[in-house]
Amino acid sequence: MPSEIRVRIAPSPTGDPHVGTAYIALFNYVFAKKHGGKFLLRIEDTDQTRSTLDSEAAILRALHWIGLTWDEGPDVGGPYGPYRQSERTDHYRSAAVDLIARGAAYPCFCTPERLESLKAAQRAAKQPPGYDRRCRSLDSAEAQARRASEPHTVRLAMPREGVTRFVDELRGDVEFSNATIDDQVLLKSDGFPTYHLANVVDDHLMKISHVIRAEEWISSTPKHVQLYRAFGWEAPLWVHMPLLRNADKSKISKRKNPVSLDYYRDSGFLPEALLNFLGNLGFSIGDNREKFTVAEMVAGFDWKKVSLGGPVFDLAKLTDLNGQYIRELSVEELLNRLHSWRLSDEYLRRVLPLEHQRIERLDQLIPATSFFFSGDLDHRPVLGELVPQGRDGASTAKVLADLVEALDNVRPWDKQAIEPVCRNFADSIGWKTKELFMAIRVAVTARTAAPPLFDTLEVVGKELCRRRLRSAAEMLRTATP
Repeated sequence: MPSEIRVRIAPSPTGDPHVGTAYIALFNYVFAKKHGGKFLLRIEDTDQTRSTLDSEAAILRALHWIGLTWDEGPDVGGPYGPYRQSERTDHYRSAAVDLIARGAAYPCFCTPERLESLKAAQRAAKQPPGYDRRCRSLDSAEAQARRASEPHTVRLAMPREGVTRFVDELRGDVEFSNATIDDQVLLKSDGFPTYHLANVVDDHLMKISHVIRAEEWISSTPKHVQLYRAFGWEAPLWVHMPLLRNADKSKISKRKNPVSLDYYRDSGFLPEALLNFLGNLGFSIGDNREKFTVAEMVAGFDWKKVSLGGPVFDLAKLTDLNGQYIRELSVEELLNRLHSWRLSDEYLRRVLPLEHQRIERLDQLIPATSFFFSGDLDHRPVLGELVPQGRDGASTAKVLADLVEALDNVRPWDKQAIEPVCRNFADSIGWKTKELFMAIRVAVTARTAAPPLFDTLEVVGKELCRRRLRSAAEMLRTATP
């Protein structure tokens, strides 16, 4: 065990805050606290086409909501900052030059067109995809001259023979044949690093002792091991956590389970219940206990208690556990939780203007606005209203499911951003806007009459809207012969 424990979570701000991020963050946090170490948050925003500050803010907000805090990060600082990779590009470019000088990497001048042609030829020949190392054999003087004037990437010169071995704290000895591993791009032509280079450089400079991440990164670890060797750096210890699974054992996905932390917040799950549930996924505290606090998890934590069996993300179990937490609250505590949830003055001030002119008695407000406070809705009573006249259930289900994907990148989630996406989507599928808009209204509210559509979508929130659209689509699919 290293003398100083330093671990990190490193999300990419390219989407909504993912429950898998919280799962991996929890185990990093618990391990650090168990050993008196430090837990870092680093933002991996080198994908300049997809990374956004809105997404970064959402990730930080969601992790704080669930109850995780970090010792170092972009919002709190620390001795090894900056903690955004986009602000550390000089480190990566210098490292890439160093690797070329060491003969562990090489410049690649292949154009995107050539690489796409190579992939197409490999697909046609039923060959495994991968770079053919064309630029690896260039004369070093020629490559040096071309680097000064031609766009290029930098690739890892992966050993062509032998194996790369490493020890995983959960899995023991792991080895890969080097011949099966591609010469990975380390530095893109825009000067920004790929995950592999930035990850290794930052983990070294930030003195990370253990890399605790999802098992999907196991196949990348040989590349990282080779990079540590090339630099002459000591590698961290590796821990690859089992992936969260759907009930059918497939990797958890938004099409089968809500994956955004915002969904769980807006649906009324308590953060401590969600953390407890995530802690149960792959970890056993002992004595057949399923209910425990993070502090208890820290006290009893040991990697020997982590199972590799592929933990199933069972929403029904989470709901049951959440109910246990709610029933243990005092009435005063429950009132406080409700006030901090969607019965806050802030949220009510967003809902009330939409119904103010639509009610005639105060007792009409609650039934009129129930869909603003619900999580999932029952679409069975309005199933026939989901399908526009002249359309069929199967095509409407596909439209709603496709709309979910079209809305994925809408940021910020407000009516000014939502409406043009929906109008453009209607045009792209050849539907009239009134057809699509009524289908959206029924899917999101489970009623045909509701406040103005885009105001409603904004207030309901992105993740509940997308969840309801997907649920309505699934109900139509199962109801269609």
